[in-house]
Amino acid sequence: MSKQTRLEIIRDFETQLVYSRAAFPMGTKGLKLKGGAVSPSGEELQQALALWGPAVKPGDPAHISFVQIKDDHIRFEINGGPVHRRKWYQHITVAGANGAPVTPTEPQANPHGSFVDLCFDRYVPELTAKQVRDLLLPVLDFKARNKEEAYLDTVPPKVKEAIRKHEVLVGMNVEMLVHSRGRPPKKVREKDGEIDYEEWIYGEPPQDVDFVRIVGDEVVRVETMKVGGEKVVRAEKEVEVQQPDKEAKKEKEPQERPANAPSLRRPGEDAGEVPKPADGASPAPPAPPPDLPAPSGPGEIVASRH
Repeated sequence: MSKQTRLEIIRDFETQLVYSRAAFPMGTKGLKLKGGAVSPSGEELQQALALWGPAVKPGDPAHISFVQIKDDHIRFEINGGPVHRRKWYQHITVAGANGAPVTPTEPQANPHGSFVDLCFDRYVPELTAKQVRDLLLPVLDFKARNKEEAYLDTVPPKVKEAIRKHEVLVGMNVEMLVHSRGRPPKKVREKDGEIDYEEWIYGEPPQDVDFVRIVGDEVVRVETMKVGGEKVVRAEKEVEVQQPDKEAKKEKEPQERPANAPSLRRPGEDAGEVPKPADGASPAPPAPPPDLPAPSGPGEIVASRH
């Protein structure tokens, strides 16, 4: 890519406000886009989101805060990127009174930003701004006019149709429910055995009243009380939506032993060589020596040593 094209790409995309078509994990675990395929994806992406949290979710507005063109990829930083970048004056080094230079502090992590790397084979080719937008379409929407339009393009067709009709499907997640029916005027928390759930209530008599039961992040039951007194209950899953793995963080956290953890083993001794009591019980600590009266003078100190 020529220098002129680089400048045009950076000038065209930096500071743009777009809509996200994918979930971006926060911090240094961003997204990689190559050949139309996004990674991480599926379960791996859900684990990253559960562990680090989302910087932006599908349909959310995203600010392209920095564009960097490298050898084989273009990095688009979202909402400030994974680290806070220094201001121009933070790059200045000032000599102190004793001659030692006073250097600026290292850039701090940005807990709210993320990025996407648009990758190519070996080198970044000559591209127009329109071509770059088309390549970024799996993760960023430059044509959506509002958040709702951007979000609808990220959900399955059946869910998209239900949201447009303001209907609720069993299997929707909470975000889909909010886009379809909005926040409920009333909601209650109940418990069914060992399962905690929320009941979101839409409508009031003499109109139809919908009771939407939510367990975790999923709609598991929809009960509708009709005006004439008829009750309609739907509990069979009507749409499959991948739910975030809330236990991913616990499973992914390595149970590592600290490098300087205390140990009773001698240097070079393996765990199997440590002597153990025959009955498996831990040996009792040695009894403390009997208390001796404190010496009252120099003569007693000398006598006590013998």
